[in-house]
Amino acid sequence: MSDTSGHAGFILLGIPDVNGSIRGKALRPDAFDSALRHGTVMTDLILGLDPVDTPITDFEKFGIRTGAADLIVRPDPDTMHELTWRPGWRVCLATPSWPDGRPCEFAPREVFRHVLEGMDELGFEVMAALEYEIRLCDAGGRPLSSGISYSLTEIGRYEEFTSRLVPALEGLGIELSAVHTEAGPGLLELNLGAGRGIKAADDAVLVKFAVKELAASMGLRASFLAKTVPGEEGSSGHIHMSCWSRETNAFAAADAADELPSPFSAAIAGVLDHLPAASLLLNPTVNSYKRLVPGWFAPINATWGYENGSCAVRAIRSPRQDLWRFECRRPGADANPYLALAAVAASAADGIRRSLKPPAPVEGDAYDRPDLPELPGSLEAALRAFQEDEVLRQALGERFGEYYVTSRAWELKAWRETVTDWERQRYERSV
Repeated sequence: MSDTSGHAGFILLGIPDVNGSIRGKALRPDAFDSALRHGTVMTDLILGLDPVDTPITDFEKFGIRTGAADLIVRPDPDTMHELTWRPGWRVCLATPSWPDGRPCEFAPREVFRHVLEGMDELGFEVMAALEYEIRLCDAGGRPLSSGISYSLTEIGRYEEFTSRLVPALEGLGIELSAVHTEAGPGLLELNLGAGRGIKAADDAVLVKFAVKELAASMGLRASFLAKTVPGEEGSSGHIHMSCWSRETNAFAAADAADELPSPFSAAIAGVLDHLPAASLLLNPTVNSYKRLVPGWFAPINATWGYENGSCAVRAIRSPRQDLWRFECRRPGADANPYLALAAVAASAADGIRRSLKPPAPVEGDAYDRPDLPELPGSLEAALRAFQEDEVLRQALGERFGEYYVTSRAWELKAWRETVTDWERQRYERSV
């Protein structure tokens, strides 16, 4: 049991919600110790709120329509970490269950845990890492850099932020292996160290939390929005993944020039097979699809290739056995990391289970291939693809699938009821 004695601050006890935000309570040490022993309660409404905190009234069996009853919440003490930018405070993730003791199948952390159990039945453990492209601006909205990618000069403009981010992430038990500028004003890429199982998602959600908190404390604004400015590169959240059997990477071959081992090629085939439906989790908002257009290094078709960054899935071989992996380039930085990882891992597991074979790898520019199968170009199209993919829905949990479809349909309804400045400026004088 974690010892919280001697800490004058609070412990932030949180549950990642459907949008990837951490919601919860700040507990004093004695209250947290009680939660460790007996659990504590939080309203189930935290799983039924949209991005602007409006209750989703289309949920009929929980949330605002049923009186926002309590969930039983138990801290996961292995996730407790210090907040270096808030001395004396800690953060801890939690597992929710329904009042009758059943696991809460809507909680994103539990969805990924369920998928990991399915992969374990195949004899594999998931190793994964995320790359986040974040946009940083000062208080006046001015980007910290001009948008030159991989610039060793412009990276210095992030020195103060990164010098505080590194110890903040170390305090959270997260490895930040590298950073570099990207081809968009204020765009900075963060490369996270790989983690086994659920830790990869825990790390990612805590990175988002830390980046926003730290930036705000410095008078900066940090954004994970997929597309912030038209005509500029968007923000991705690429996933790197491999499957391991104990200490052996099942994706690795003896030589870097060898063909992919069967679990590796089957995993890629599974990801490609389910990528249209998985897009609903990898690209979960209306804004997500503004990033997914030709010419901006974001994949638009279900393709794979060796070291081909124009493809949706990039196969990576290496002289080092531990570095053989695939990179799924479809997710945006706006994706919930638990759900994105769950979708990709479930797809890979289905490919391995069925010994699928991928199509021929794409050579050259995948954007210039109109003959290749297109991926959904809107939230509506992704929603239809998800509803049609029974295998992926079952892998994630049928009840979760129903819950998630309702939440995305709610987003579409909110968008359809909105009139934008663009519409007024474009049509008002001519119609």
